[in-house]
Amino acid sequence: MSKPHPEVTAFLKSIESWKRELTALRKIARDCGLNEDWKWRQPCYTHEGRNIAILSHLKSYCAISFFNGALLSNEHGRLVAPGKNSQFTRLIKFTSVAQILEAEPVLRDCIAEAIDVEKSGRKVETKPVSEYEVPDELRAKFDEDPAFRVAFESLTPGRRKGYLLHFTGAKQSKSRAARIEKYTRRIMDGKGIRDCVCGHSARFPSCDGSHKDH
Repeated sequence: MSKPHPEVTAFLKSIESWKRELTALRKIARDCGLNEDWKWRQPCYTHEGRNIAILSHLKSYCAISFFNGALLSNEHGRLVAPGKNSQFTRLIKFTSVAQILEAEPVLRDCIAEAIDVEKSGRKVETKPVSEYEVPDELRAKFDEDPAFRVAFESLTPGRRKGYLLHFTGAKQSKSRAARIEKYTRRIMDGKGIRDCVCGHSARFPSCDGSHKDH
């Protein structure tokens, strides 16, 4: 069994919900030889430096998510996508320790297969940004402001995808239009939806919250 990470231990002691379930998932992951780490404020499990799985807890369930789960065979049908646009991650949800113990053979198989996937170097074939929905409100903005269209189309594919997912995530036309207006200046500046705009981040272009100290 791999060495426990102190921050994971502290995390499990501090939470009230899903403590026993996450502890059970932790034991299985470590028993399978994965190295325990603390990333994105969650217990994360790696093999030879590569991310394999991460544990999470939400209000209605806890889960183990596989970073490249889309490449796993999923013969048991337990792995599900966290969202309709998830191209990489697949997870298994749990609401009790009994469910985890019953699924332990499946979890061990998933972990072993995920390690093999990382060793093989296989990559998920992602959907090109051209296949993502462009909402009518964004098309109208393009027609209204050609410079904005040029700025949007000059963004990297990943940044364009981030905006398209955010804009289409709003159910009402009014909300979609409001989101577009909110991010117009950021797009004109060539920034992605999650890029740092404060200028203080040590992880540019990502924001690390450094602006809160200034």
